Amino acid sequence: MSRTDEILARLSQLHPKLIDLSLDRMLPLLERLGNPQDHLPPTIHVAGTNAKGSTIAYLRAFLEAAGKRVHVYNSPHLVRFNERIRLAGKLVQTEPLNAALEEVERLNGGDPITFFEVTTVAAFKLFAEKPGDYLLLETGMGGTFDTTNVVRHPLGTIITPIDYDHQAFLGNTLGEIASSKAGILKRGAKAVMGLQQDVARHVLERAAARLGVRPVWQGEDFHGSAQDGRLVFQDEDGLLDLPPPALLGAHQFENAALAIAAVRHFALPVDEAALAEGLRRVSWPARMQPLRTGVLRALLPDSHELWLDGGHNAHGVAALARSIAAMPQKPLVLIMGMMNTRQPEDILAPFQDLQPVSVMTLTIPGETNARDAEEIAGRARAQGFPAAAKSDLREALIEASKVEGARVLICGSLYLAGDVLAQNGTLPD
Repeated sequence: MSRTDEILARLSQLHPKLIDLSLDRMLPLLERLGNPQDHLPPTIHVAGTNAKGSTIAYLRAFLEAAGKRVHVYNSPHLVRFNERIRLAGKLVQTEPLNAALEEVERLNGGDPITFFEVTTVAAFKLFAEKPGDYLLLETGMGGTFDTTNVVRHPLGTIITPIDYDHQAFLGNTLGEIASSKAGILKRGAKAVMGLQQDVARHVLERAAARLGVRPVWQGEDFHGSAQDGRLVFQDEDGLLDLPPPALLGAHQFENAALAIAAVRHFALPVDEAALAEGLRRVSWPARMQPLRTGVLRALLPDSHELWLDGGHNAHGVAALARSIAAMPQKPLVLIMGMMNTRQPEDILAPFQDLQPVSVMTLTIPGETNARDAEEIAGRARAQGFPAAAKSDLREALIEASKVEGARVLICGSLYLAGDVLAQNGTLPD
């Protein structure tokens, strides 16, 4: 176990619950650190159910193409905890990360605090100490009581599409979930809204009105779509004809448009050339990611395709299935694993019309809350899928190699995606 892992293991024992939404525990700790959250670069705060990470990836690419130093906070990580914290464009180095975690641990003095809270405090310390031009800050869950929601005066806020997820913590109705996400809106900060269902939009409109915020809305105030292989974006300031995003999938045109709208609405110093360059260079691992080389890829013939996606809720998996459906037809093999907070029927349903020739299920290694492969396979068979449990990725891929000219898709969980990248030797950077 690395020193970082040892520190993180200690921090994970400070609270009996993994998730306990509140700001009461971390605010005193931030105070002991000198309130680093009040000394950050101009911050763009992003909440929503899906597309948070992709939207931040586009914003980072645009700003870096314009020569700006960009801090980023994302979660969860795929392979290494360092992936959660990017300082001026680079993943945090292990030595300063360990120093920040241990300083926060010392100042906390053993008080109860969740893992996400204490590590977010360490991230704020690092962001405040390292010079940067912007901070792109992703919520962990919800908004109102999310650990990141201590930045009082963000430059702007973005709420990506809202759907059902984490109901045990955010509420059982779409309105309750939207109300939680709306908690990141701040008086005096501009806001950009992704495509929303009517119930969610109504809640967001009321929350914004209470704060005197007038958001711009995707599908109404700005539009972005694929036209002749290009991304065409339009808002009240005019039309942009841009290259297609490097991230694959039809939904990525919408995600890119949301980020472009934020650039224009927040008046970020990004010109059209930087937008075009950012679209070409954007990267976001485990989102419709083709694996063309690596240890696991070598188990398949050259005639096969291998794809990886971390989509883990119904909305995200539906977008994934639409992307696969838009590709030239090939025999589809699904390799799936998921956490026990996910229902196999929800993850499998979008693939029903694609008629996969095989569904192979896995128990995600090293995850105590992973759903059992045999259970997933049984529930898949009950839906009419040709499903079987496998002991590990290698067994599943060797079996997939026997399907002539197959398109192999590994999906269902970001935790599984991280394990795939680690085993394949494809580490995010």
